[in-house]
Amino acid sequence: MERNEAKGILEAVLFTMGESVEIERLALVIEEEKETTYEILLEMKAEYEANNRGIALLELEDSFQMCTRGDMYEHLIKIAKTPRKYVLTETLLETLSIIAYKQPITRLEIEKIRGVSCDHAVNRLLEFELISELGRLDAPGRPLLFGTTEEFLRCFGVKSLADLPQMNPVQIEEFKLQAENEVMLQLDV
Repeated sequence: MERNEAKGILEAVLFTMGESVEIERLALVIEEEKETTYEILLEMKAEYEANNRGIALLELEDSFQMCTRGDMYEHLIKIAKTPRKYVLTETLLETLSIIAYKQPITRLEIEKIRGVSCDHAVNRLLEFELISELGRLDAPGRPLLFGTTEEFLRCFGVKSLADLPQMNPVQIEEFKLQAENEVMLQLDV
């Protein structure tokens, strides 16, 4: 298959799907090796960027998604309804970061780290599709396990969880001390 024809097929598939598609599946569609398909997708991504196109290819873990270029938002808003905006409070961000770094994780484990109930935060993060249920822990009661989604990666501009910033040991110790102090304050009340 000619490379331009393969690009056309990939573009059509990604446009139609509207969500991320695994490179392996795209390779099957154009009948190429996974590595060759990945190279073609990277070429397409570079071409879109070089030609200042209104669309972009977003690479997420082992998949690609066609999306609107981020700086086109102000133009889209003129014609489209205002997209759903959600506000991530400090509590939601704290819960989300615990899930991102410790996944898969149960509600009880999140609550042990936070020291307070996390039902509301987990429900809101599920509603915003930043986390999802990954299954159940093989333990008494079979509690749900939570992890982040591709939407989380998109919102925070990271390709994969490996790209999340690493916490330095000094920060970790400071967080532990803060948590211990909060527990002591609660016990004094």
